[in-house]
Amino acid sequence: MSGLTHFDAEGHAHMVDVSEKAATAREAVAEGHVKMERATFQLIGEGRAKKGDVLSVARLAGIMGAKKTPDLIPLCHPLPVTSVSVDLTLDPDLPGVAIEARVRTTGQTGVEMEALTAVSVAALTVYDMVKAVDRAMQIGGIRVLLKDGGKSGRYEAK
Repeated sequence: MSGLTHFDAEGHAHMVDVSEKAATAREAVAEGHVKMERATFQLIGEGRAKKGDVLSVARLAGIMGAKKTPDLIPLCHPLPVTSVSVDLTLDPDLPGVAIEARVRTTGQTGVEMEALTAVSVAALTVYDMVKAVDRAMQIGGIRVLLKDGGKSGRYEAK
């Protein structure tokens, strides 16, 4: 189990002890998308979804998801999230919705999971809002674009 911090010497899952780590500024950015039929894309763009403003509701859901991450991911530390932004953009090339989340904190561990959760929950919300007209939508491309701060420093996806 070498290198896997969520397992002890016997291979049992455990929460990593971060009590000796310094609190530093941390940031993470994640992305993902929801691909859909062109008619669904147009419905969202024209504001005709029966459940309301798809992008605004998904943005709020993503923010809430970031704040609830330790309730959803068993070994995630509860962190004082200081900033969450979730941007949803209609992308005609998909066609669909491109999603990017940025999360910041000053703490003893990073916020990658919060950023990934924000994107995931926003994508699920887009699906929920328009599934009545397009059950074939695909959620994908969810990944960390940037992680900065802490002992391991900066990571940027290629």
